[in-house]
Amino acid sequence: MPIAIDKLTELGGHRYSALPDDQKRALAVAAALEVICAKASGADATSLKVEFGNLSTYADQVQEALKSK
Repeated sequence: MPIAIDKLTELGGHRYSALPDDQKRALAVAAALEVICAKASGADATSLKVEFGNLSTYADQVQEALKSK
């Protein structure tokens, strides 16, 4: 299992919500990078440039998805 996803699974929703904001962001960025890596297996340089340009947006989406309702 990829590292960021493994760590999020380990933490569970309640412990994630107790982390400081910088640690939450680091996990979200790591998870977003894993998504990019998965998509990159057949990608060309232009696609990777676009994906890395979307990194912050992907991390924002991961953080939003992990917020407790």
